[in-house]
Amino acid sequence: MSTTTTTTTSLPGTYQLQLRTLDGNVVRTVSIEAPRLATAAEIPVIDIARLFGDFEARKDLATEVKKAVETYGFFYIKNHGIPEEVIDNAGKHAKLFFRQPRDEKEPASTVHSKFFNGWFDVHTRRTSPAERADNKEAFFYRYQPENDPIHKDEEDPSAVPEGIKPYIRGERYIWDATAHIEGFESAIITYWQHCLQLARRLIRVFALVLDLPENYFDAVTTYPGADAVLNFYPGQPASVLASEDKKGAEIGIGSHTDLQCFTLLWQDMIGGLQVLDVDGRWIKASPIEGTIVVNTADFLTRLSNGKFKSTVHRVFNQSEEDRISMPFFFGPNPNETLSVVSTCIDEEHPAKYEPISCGEYMMRRFAASRPDN
Repeated sequence: MSTTTTTTTSLPGTYQLQLRTLDGNVVRTVSIEAPRLATAAEIPVIDIARLFGDFEARKDLATEVKKAVETYGFFYIKNHGIPEEVIDNAGKHAKLFFRQPRDEKEPASTVHSKFFNGWFDVHTRRTSPAERADNKEAFFYRYQPENDPIHKDEEDPSAVPEGIKPYIRGERYIWDATAHIEGFESAIITYWQHCLQLARRLIRVFALVLDLPENYFDAVTTYPGADAVLNFYPGQPASVLASEDKKGAEIGIGSHTDLQCFTLLWQDMIGGLQVLDVDGRWIKASPIEGTIVVNTADFLTRLSNGKFKSTVHRVFNQSEEDRISMPFFFGPNPNETLSVVSTCIDEEHPAKYEPISCGEYMMRRFAASRPDN
């Protein structure tokens, strides 16, 4: 698939940020101002204890979520139900993996993968076409039905529907290659399972936000796009951080939007996540103890006919300390072709997006992002 690039002239005090999209590279006008702290109105903290209550409580929660996803598309959640010991154990084991010598991580490398599972090193990926290579290591792992809590009691959990089978892309070798780290697989998969259970609850809230039946997405999230990654952002040298503007600091992950319906992000207290506001200024989504960041992503933007924002974000670890984050990406079954939902269409607002499956959408996005395009 060929790509196109849209260019404009920078205004004083701004620069042109190039972004990858399904239709090629586009640009956004961004302020050169130093990032500021986000306000509570921009990235609110939402108590989702109501998620576990009755239907009226969930409707009330949906009203609060609606405002967040139609403005910035980012919010924090507290009382999310994932035990702190599960998060802490996963984070501890992530650090154990990344702090190994390089030759001990190499057996889990993505070079051995058919589907981009496993580990890659710093400066080997470039998320943004206009920014430097990402200064992060990562460990990717993909959906495997045998780890899915709703399939664990089935006699043969690997007997998935034929349409799903081509999209089952978890690979055993990454766990075999990390078996020497006692408890690693168990800690990471347990965290993933809790994220998956939470995501299946949250997608019901998004259905209510869209004025749909609460169970609207249940039938298309039985074998979901539920991939995850452990991120390691090395600390920056003190000499770089001492400069007033920190312009020498390396970007952790370049400017981008996420691809599926939404992302659950646990981040440690080091900080580094930055979000592009509606005026083209970077704002900091600083870590808040006991919360998880939620952001809506491209495929949910499509389903909502553009009502839900898929906001550009990036990471700068502007600390001498290493940073860990553990994002979980959630979308529908990758083989299900979905259209803009009926509640987001009328005579004045026809569908902006063609029907497409999330699996096809992601493959086309990846193809549009290849350096040779």
